Amino acid sequence: MPRYTEEQIARANETDLVSFLRARGEKLKRSGKEYRWMKHDSLTVDHNEWYRFSGNKGGYPIDFLMEFYNMSFPEAVKTLINESPGEDKQDVKKMEQEDAGSHEGCPIPSEKAKLQLPKAYENNERVREYLIKERKISEKIIDQMLAEGKIYEDAVKHNVIFIGCDPKGTVRYAGIRGTKEKYRGDAPGSEKAYGFSHTGTDDTLFVFEASIDLLSFLSVTGDGWETHHYISLSGVSEKALMQYLTDHKNIRKIYLCLDNDTAGNIACEKLAEKIPDDKIVMRLRPAKKDWNECLTAGIDRKDMAEKIPLKKKQVQEENPIPVIKMSDVEEKVVQWLWYPFIPFGKVTLIQGNPGKGKTWLAMALCAYCTAGRELPNALPIEPFNVFYQTAEDGVGDTIKPRLAKCGADMTRVRFINEEEKQLSMTDERIEKAIRQNDVRLMIMDPIQAYLGANVDMNRANEIRPLFRNLSNIAERTGCAIVLIGHLNKASGVQSDYRTLGSVDIAAAVRSILFVEKVEKEKSQDIRVVYQQKDSLAKKENPVAFSLSDEGLVWMGEYDISIDDLLAGNTGTKKETKLEKAKKLILELLGKRKMMCLEELEAELQAYEISARTGRDARKDLEDQLIYGWYQSRKTISLKKDS
Repeated sequence: MPRYTEEQIARANETDLVSFLRARGEKLKRSGKEYRWMKHDSLTVDHNEWYRFSGNKGGYPIDFLMEFYNMSFPEAVKTLINESPGEDKQDVKKMEQEDAGSHEGCPIPSEKAKLQLPKAYENNERVREYLIKERKISEKIIDQMLAEGKIYEDAVKHNVIFIGCDPKGTVRYAGIRGTKEKYRGDAPGSEKAYGFSHTGTDDTLFVFEASIDLLSFLSVTGDGWETHHYISLSGVSEKALMQYLTDHKNIRKIYLCLDNDTAGNIACEKLAEKIPDDKIVMRLRPAKKDWNECLTAGIDRKDMAEKIPLKKKQVQEENPIPVIKMSDVEEKVVQWLWYPFIPFGKVTLIQGNPGKGKTWLAMALCAYCTAGRELPNALPIEPFNVFYQTAEDGVGDTIKPRLAKCGADMTRVRFINEEEKQLSMTDERIEKAIRQNDVRLMIMDPIQAYLGANVDMNRANEIRPLFRNLSNIAERTGCAIVLIGHLNKASGVQSDYRTLGSVDIAAAVRSILFVEKVEKEKSQDIRVVYQQKDSLAKKENPVAFSLSDEGLVWMGEYDISIDDLLAGNTGTKKETKLEKAKKLILELLGKRKMMCLEELEAELQAYEISARTGRDARKDLEDQLIYGWYQSRKTISLKKDS
């Protein structure tokens, strides 16, 4: 069977169609950089390419003669180059090698001709030099495409070969671009439906006429381009685009990036009409004829293209979702009201069974914040205002007397008036009142009273928005918000699941404190504060207090597990820092008789006892101590009868 070689077919497709038509007396009309064939005014010709808009078809000279002159493939090739099959000397040699199995000629294409890929050269240096130095395409992009096997250098002409695959990775297309001569064509057997492309992960597709324009666009896109989809049509035919949309159902937004000439602009409108109406279609029109011209001209990225909506029933492009880069987030140090139990700017939950001391703990917090009263291991603070919202106890007969017993400053303890309208977690009065009163601690007792009407605390979807709003208020104002809640009546379950209501309540807060009475301790009244959840700091030992007619008295650290605490079992009282400090002072002075006060304080700090605790310890021991002076330095010693 007569065969035309690849080289003959390539030369045939290099024929300048403008010169060809004029030589046959056809009338052409200039239209920008292109020509219109007057016999078919919807057809444009540009060098060796043609496109007919009425039929949405295009191609190269061989296709042109077959389409408009009714020639067969061999007739079209012979007309364009005036040669018979294998007439070229090199082709004759190839024909002679056919029986030896090394014939590389191209058979006359049939409808299902097998793709004949050009043989790859041993390296890609000429292709790299052409694309990087002459076309100014990013070296990083080129090396990536070479590594992925999407481009390579052919062994005969040293042309660039652009590979197109189907979704299974089977090579179905090979585009050829000359590196020395101005040539552009397809390897025999190429399927236009599978062009040179990159498959991304999102829903956005960019469409180009030529592979080099696609690579030029990527060169100015910057990091992150891999997430999008890109495809070259190898012309203006819709085949590759329609096939890509069929293979990738998730594509929703399409940018048509065809050349900025008559053919490209009209083709974009035609393509937009064929794209389904549920897609967003935009035209990215390059500032120059094509994207490589923009790249080589050094046009700034922001000035490189104009974005134009194309579809008549254009789906409104979504407003971009606001996102924040973690690199732009300012790191913040957590401030503590009571380390590590209650942080400022967060929500804390205090819970326990009824009558076990939750409210008394809340009173002690108010006393510490408003009047600097004792709080175990807490640092000295400047007094500030607090809110105490309660819907469970009487303000006049219960709350105020307890606050007084704890030593709170009544002028600094306040609450939002709920006579006209009950307060809820979503009430805008909370944030306003916190700011207006310079409040840094707000207590809400109990939780269920402030959820709002018709809110089921067992439903996660109803609880989450409430706690998100409250957390945002705490974050914006820097106020510590403390919620008081009861435990559910379940027994024999983990403490994590004893929170009343949805588990989302426990998940939303940053710290959870259990307050329970040690029921099996008969010799004295002991209530323990145990931290069950500690999202922001290292968990410390539980602390204990007792209740009497005089009010709340702190007992210091107490060693007990949460399960034993909830079961009412006893634990072990630990030595407090104050007790440790007093014991150490007596030991040191007993051995050394007399010490400089500065020396004593340094010794205490070596045992992690603060200066304040040291002063409190000396105050408690004042009946046993005596002060003096030695060489202008204050001294301390034990009295002789101690």
